[in-house]
Amino acid sequence: MSRYKSIVVLTGAGVSAESGIKTFRDGDGLWENHRIEDVCTPEAFARNPGLVQAFYNARRRQLVGAAHPNPAHLALAEFERQFAGKFTLITQNVDDLHERAGSQNLIHMHGELLKARCLKTGAVVPWNEDMDSTTPCPCCKQLGVLRPHIVWFGEMPLDMEKIEMALEQCDLFVAIGTSGQVYPAAGFVQLAAAYGAHTVELNLEPSQGHNLFSEHYYGPASQTVRQYFETLS
Repeated sequence: MSRYKSIVVLTGAGVSAESGIKTFRDGDGLWENHRIEDVCTPEAFARNPGLVQAFYNARRRQLVGAAHPNPAHLALAEFERQFAGKFTLITQNVDDLHERAGSQNLIHMHGELLKARCLKTGAVVPWNEDMDSTTPCPCCKQLGVLRPHIVWFGEMPLDMEKIEMALEQCDLFVAIGTSGQVYPAAGFVQLAAAYGAHTVELNLEPSQGHNLFSEHYYGPASQTVRQYFETLS
């Protein structure tokens, strides 16, 4: 029986990397051969929507066609099913691998690749196909008004009130596969600790904010996640 009553887990790119999903930046500072500023900002979409749509179309096709949950995703879903307390999973990832693994209480703070958003109505709809300027919106039937349901640089992450409430109420905070570089997620450990939570980092290597955590375990997520959460059972 776990001694914790309310657990919040934050996952980043390192959890999905072993499923073949590329981590945020390659070593040369590019994301799949594109500058971040050219594909991941509202300004980029306004300037060249075709390039941005093509970038996310390629990522969506990879996710639908080739990616599968790995042992880290499965271990988190299994622990959630068995845990008697409150379990909240916050992910910075835009893939659906946590859902496919069986996770239930899940917050996608940076949006979801398999959803589209209408610029006219704000409606969010499931979306597994390519989209471009000739794609009609399911809700308003207009062309060229759909965008990926992704939080770009310069935009506010989703469900921040719900996230902050969970962090204030948890007694254990675990960050998995995160770089500690992207805010506000990089500051979650400080908020949780300020409210008395025990904090743990599971990562391939120390993150930028590793010194903010009380405990650290390093190695591939497919190994460290199951090993750590088995100690809580």
